Amino acid sequence: MSSGSESLSKATLRIGDWSVSPLAGQMTRGSETVRVEARTMRLLLCLAENAGEVVSIDDLLDQVWRGVIVTPDSVYQAVTALRRLLGDDPKQPAYIATVPRRGYRMVATVAAGEDSVMLPIPSQVAANDEFDMRADAAPKKARRFLYLWIGLLASVAVLGGLASYLLFGHAPVPQVAAVVPNPRSIAVLPFLDLTDTMNEEPFADGMTEELIGRLSQLHDLHVASPTSSFYFKDKQVTVEQVATSLNVAYVLDGSVRKSGNTLRVAARLVRANDGFVAWSETYDRTWDDKLMIQDDIASEVSKALKVSIR
Repeated sequence: MSSGSESLSKATLRIGDWSVSPLAGQMTRGSETVRVEARTMRLLLCLAENAGEVVSIDDLLDQVWRGVIVTPDSVYQAVTALRRLLGDDPKQPAYIATVPRRGYRMVATVAAGEDSVMLPIPSQVAANDEFDMRADAAPKKARRFLYLWIGLLASVAVLGGLASYLLFGHAPVPQVAAVVPNPRSIAVLPFLDLTDTMNEEPFADGMTEELIGRLSQLHDLHVASPTSSFYFKDKQVTVEQVATSLNVAYVLDGSVRKSGNTLRVAARLVRANDGFVAWSETYDRTWDDKLMIQDDIASEVSKALKVSIR
């Protein structure tokens, strides 16, 4: 984390309606107090330090996960968790806005004390640059070493092709092996919250996780992990793109709707090779026990998919 973020971590901040105390690891809003995990707090401070500016995924990985090998999925999950703590709506953000293909931006007002807007001072910026230059030195050396090896291997390949041509009169024909997914592999995309108020996203996410868990129990079915599946949440991608990225033969998606006391969960199974729907079903339940609904529907879907994929 940069020097500016370290200075922020020693102060009590005002972020939107929340009073944030990094040292205590908590946020308060009126009578509500929320505990914040250390890495989530660093993520919040990083965005707050750059309030109004877009912070890229790479910058967040570098500042919040410095020294830890993680994927961009970790950033997405951490931002999702932080939004839930803040009570933020990703569709109408009051705190953290997603900037497609670029990163995230803190849109809430950030202040120290009552009215001082937090902006990094020049000395902090200079310290940040100097720190980043030192931190990047080792990776740059590693990259130069890697590029040297790549160049060497490319030279060997060229010389090998030339030798083959001189000896046999033709260059070797490269053999390209197509990556064929297991015919009994599937990815479950995050279910969409299509309720009128769009406030059932936690239930839709829970429905997705329940389905992944149930399908994973089928010994002859290969299921993509929740981390891989949730990476595609809120992203405009095709079934083919998802299937190719996760190397699966089927993609399961669905939606959650609500009318009065009735909950409707729709699910459909799509073949990746042609994009056609292989199976679909709609489940209506009364809005009594959300966990029971998730368990009930996940059980029925897993049974139906077991037969359909066969």
